[in-house]
Amino acid sequence: MQDEYRTVARAGVHETEVNRSRFLCALAPAATEQEAQDFIAAVRKEHADATHNCYAYVIGADAAVQKVSDDGEPGGTAGVPMLQMLMRRDMRYVVAVVTRYYGGVKLGAGGLIRAYGGAVGEALDALGSITRRRFRLATVTVDHQRAGKVQNDLRATGREVRDVRYGEAVTIEIGLLDADVDAFRAWLADATVGTAGFELGGEAYGDA
Repeated sequence: MQDEYRTVARAGVHETEVNRSRFLCALAPAATEQEAQDFIAAVRKEHADATHNCYAYVIGADAAVQKVSDDGEPGGTAGVPMLQMLMRRDMRYVVAVVTRYYGGVKLGAGGLIRAYGGAVGEALDALGSITRRRFRLATVTVDHQRAGKVQNDLRATGREVRDVRYGEAVTIEIGLLDADVDAFRAWLADATVGTAGFELGGEAYGDA
């Protein structure tokens, strides 16, 4: 797995104009290919009267899934430059749809490539990006008496508390960087006088 990846901070739309053609770039985070396709379908429905609704998306921290569509523009002049802009910015788990309303002036192949790629770049600048890092999931089990202090200490040191469950004991699920595991294990033993349980789980991504 990749140690980290970047994705768009939030969904949104940014509009640019090139030679009287309007280019509306809709961007959104997408956890799965299905989410990306659902977003594309929603934009196409909203802009059913547009000249073109071209798209590109990248799914997977390692960019395993990459798809593009020129939606009637000359081959390679829309979807590919959109994808190239996403990849150049190291964006993952993201979908971009550029809607074009034709303004009466032909842009030529070079002009289209610049317009579609540029629309994505400007939208990324406007909406911003976030970095997500790979964490090991870990479970801390502690008695009720110490649970409150442990949770407060975890949050005070900036550790992500993902879930807390109350039963006979209190189970706290957190995310740890691989490099932090040994130091955290030692800290936990010290903080709870060796009474806490600690178990490493699988891997996930969280905000850096």
